[in-house]
Amino acid sequence: MTIEIKTATLEPVRNTFANIERRFGDKPASRYQEATYDLQAETNFHYRPLWQPEFELNDKSRTKIVMEDWYALKDPRQFYYGAYVQQRAKMQEAAESSYAFFEKRNLADYLSDDVKNVLITYLIPLRHIENTANLNNMYGCAFGYGTAITQALLYNAMDRLGIAQYLSRIGLMLDGNTGQSLIESKQHWIENPAWQGVRALCEEMTTVEDWFEVVLAQNLVMDTLIFNLFYEQFDEKLASMGGRDIAMLTEFMQAWNKDVTKWFDSIIKTVATESDANKALLHSWVEHWKEKSIEALRPVISEALEPAALETAVAVLESRIKKIGISA
Repeated sequence: MTIEIKTATLEPVRNTFANIERRFGDKPASRYQEATYDLQAETNFHYRPLWQPEFELNDKSRTKIVMEDWYALKDPRQFYYGAYVQQRAKMQEAAESSYAFFEKRNLADYLSDDVKNVLITYLIPLRHIENTANLNNMYGCAFGYGTAITQALLYNAMDRLGIAQYLSRIGLMLDGNTGQSLIESKQHWIENPAWQGVRALCEEMTTVEDWFEVVLAQNLVMDTLIFNLFYEQFDEKLASMGGRDIAMLTEFMQAWNKDVTKWFDSIIKTVATESDANKALLHSWVEHWKEKSIEALRPVISEALEPAALETAVAVLESRIKKIGISA
């Protein structure tokens, strides 16, 4: 008796969802494409927002930026929820290892009082800026158009909460988990004259109605200056003061900034090349918020770093703007 086993090949009726097929053809799609394109509702809304009846729930006119296809703002990292969580989990694992090493070796005990004071005065208050960044990116997620940009803004917003928490943990390491350093840093944020310009700027950014202007001001202008000043130049100052070990605790922020810069530069390039009107509008917004940010940061930077530090950071920002293609 012989048994003959035959195989049969079943051809799929279709390879992907209809909305993806309309864009890319009837072929297998990537997870990013299936989780991103044309997911946002565009028709059959029940009612307009009662607080803004001039807009639909998802409305392109909530920003002055005009795009023929908002899904052109794709993420070069191909982040949908699953890919985002996996990538951030790897980064968090590395960060947790550094924090555990710092605590296990009691490295905070080897920091001088001067180092601890400058950390409480100039580094830990950045957690309030991160909370503002969370609000600004969540605003873009809420009122932006197209899942390609809104989901990326949501991931960015949650990252900012994570950075704020890491900054809080640095403070707790300095005071033995009593929370005193966080209280002191908050007082600096609220009462120290050096911080009031930045604090006022953060509050002003949350009042801007155009969602694209908000995310541009935060993720391009403000972040470029803040990360260069406090995670590069301030890091060098800490090293010269004997606080080199703090770099272990801020490595996550530096690695994260490189990752996000790649994404946001790609977005701005795409918007700028869409039309001359978009490019001119982006340039005017950048110049407006650059001047405001410089004036806001000047008092605190004059105390925390060398006189030329702010000019160095501005040069980094202008170089980035030129590379993106929205300089004058």
